[in-house]
Amino acid sequence: MDTPECLLPPRPQDELMARLCQNLSGYLDQTQIDDCVRAYEFGAEAHAGQFRKSGEAYICHPISVAMILADMHMDARGIMAAILHDVIEDCHVSKKELTNQFGVEVSELVDGVTKLTKIADRSQAEAQAENVRKMFLAMGKDLRVILVKLADRLHNMRTLGAMPPEKKRRIARETLDIYAPIANRLGMNNIRHQLESLGFEAMYPYRYAVICNALKKARGNRRKIVDPIECSIKNRLEQANLPCKVSGREKHIYSIYQKMHLKKLSLAAVFDVYAFRIFCDDVDSCYRVLGAVHNLYKPIPGRFKDYIALPKANGYQSLHTLLIGPYGQPIEIQIRTHEMHHMSESGIAAHWLYKSDNGKTEKLQARANEWLRDLLEIQKSAGDSLEFIDNLKVDLFPQEVFVFTPKGKIIKIAKGATIVDFAYAVHTDVGNSCISAMIDKQLVPLQTKLENGVTVEIVTAPWARPNPVWLNYVTTVKARSSIRNFLKNFKQQEAINLGRRLLEKELQAMQLQLEDIDELRLQALLQLTKTRSLDALFEDIGLGNKMPFLVAKRLTQDDVSANVKLNDSDKIQRKPLVIKGTEDMVITLAKCCRPIPGDSIIGFFNPGKGIVVHHHACRNRTIVRKKHTNWLDVEWSADVVGEFPAELRLEILNQRGALATIASTISELHSNIENVTVVDQDVRVCIDLITLTVKDRVHLAQIIRRLKELTIVLKITRVKA
Repeated sequence: MDTPECLLPPRPQDELMARLCQNLSGYLDQTQIDDCVRAYEFGAEAHAGQFRKSGEAYICHPISVAMILADMHMDARGIMAAILHDVIEDCHVSKKELTNQFGVEVSELVDGVTKLTKIADRSQAEAQAENVRKMFLAMGKDLRVILVKLADRLHNMRTLGAMPPEKKRRIARETLDIYAPIANRLGMNNIRHQLESLGFEAMYPYRYAVICNALKKARGNRRKIVDPIECSIKNRLEQANLPCKVSGREKHIYSIYQKMHLKKLSLAAVFDVYAFRIFCDDVDSCYRVLGAVHNLYKPIPGRFKDYIALPKANGYQSLHTLLIGPYGQPIEIQIRTHEMHHMSESGIAAHWLYKSDNGKTEKLQARANEWLRDLLEIQKSAGDSLEFIDNLKVDLFPQEVFVFTPKGKIIKIAKGATIVDFAYAVHTDVGNSCISAMIDKQLVPLQTKLENGVTVEIVTAPWARPNPVWLNYVTTVKARSSIRNFLKNFKQQEAINLGRRLLEKELQAMQLQLEDIDELRLQALLQLTKTRSLDALFEDIGLGNKMPFLVAKRLTQDDVSANVKLNDSDKIQRKPLVIKGTEDMVITLAKCCRPIPGDSIIGFFNPGKGIVVHHHACRNRTIVRKKHTNWLDVEWSADVVGEFPAELRLEILNQRGALATIASTISELHSNIENVTVVDQDVRVCIDLITLTVKDRVHLAQIIRRLKELTIVLKITRVKA
């Protein structure tokens, strides 16, 4: 006999939906809850007969995703999209059908989260990259897309247990590489910490277990130290009449592992730092609390960060300071308001979770939208999805430095960024037209890396345009994509015309006309340079991919055809080039500054000497740079070999055998002395100029270091000009 339906135990999905409705009743009205129930009924019917690896009905997963979003107080449309987020991908439901049933807003959200159908002949990495790219395009229209996706990923990570090990590791790697950093970039630290912890456990289960066990064992011992420190901080704040909440902060497992891995620390060394959070009522109290704790324990110089005055890119605000506590233990303290803490945990989700009147959530959303606009601009110029993913990964791991414009405006930029990165951060047009720069009123190379607190002034020129060489040292995604985009979208015909004019100008300097060049010679050059046509050669010259005077030089050589013929055989053995891109050109290293591999250099084209290479710090650079048509940015070839002259100025004790000692030391380090000049001499000190041969900058540094160890050497400097 069949059991009556009313006596059947409730299904797990019905219980989950009941709990979800209870959560939603706290902030939604009944009509909106009814819409969510309607979405559940539609989703349950669509997923009927589908089960997860764990054996539970598939519809339980979308409801669990919706429950995570309900904890963030997501609006009704967002909850409905979460319940329906897999129906297009996994069921025979079209976007049009969803639009008819639930409206355009819900169907667009579901479509934004839905993966693309895998295209034939496309690798898993490419398909994954294309899906992420599609998601970011949808995020640009509606930020709720990423919240649904993060909640989806969080529940998937919580239920990874039934997956095979290889798939576990792949999903965990994607989570740690893409989704946890996105949560961090959007200020959602609570979600980020869960994703990192679950991803770490799936990726490295043994390491996770070791750190977990160590944390459990250490908790008892730490309490004995943490409680007295916490008590002393509370007492000091009460004495200063500062009512604040103080709590010991438990370090997250993944952050412990990251510190151990990146800083090469032992587990004990990471545990030795005791962390506390102090929550205040207002910003003014935060700074007063900072003064009180600095009065209680001595601060460690250089370890204070003010993220209230200068918030992180994701909107995070707090004061961080490191103190020396009792028994010499470091104490890490974070001071923030209660509102800042809510924002740091929830990020852009605070827009739904906290209905704040002071505009803080609007600022967070504005930051997120600005970041997304930059990413969408980058994806337009990205060649393919894999390139976009590479750019995204760079953008998701920013360590920031703060630099100033000449007018005192603060620009936040990624650590390791160069002058060119800064120029593009100011404005794309500034980056496209920059020719040089000054840091704190001193002229510096464009590849100079920026440090905290410096003032940067960019020098631009209307005739300037991006140089392909910049791609070798820019680090920010915006700069790299802007340079590539400019070079890609430079009008082809304009590039051809410019290239033709540049080549004709160089040929005129050699008393030749382009029309006078034999057709066979032109074809031989095209074959040698592997260029499909003469227009393509002009285009390469116009885009800066080929130097016009190098092309002119090859055209005037008698053995162009012979070179082509030799290239087709195995008899030729090419020597490594000293400078990139200068095939068949004479290279002269300037004697005024004696550049060596590893130095920052500039090149100057001299018709009689070929390319003359100067050190960037050479005094003659001013004269060279004035003739902007003849100077060029150059760099050393990666496989350069040989011996290069360098000049050292030594102040040594004037005693017998001193020069012999220096000569033998230099010889031991596989270097030859080419010349010695005595500049000045008295009874005690002798000043010598020594010209010696070195392989590169590292070799020279080794020699200088060894010479400094000699007691007879008082001072040693390299002569650059």
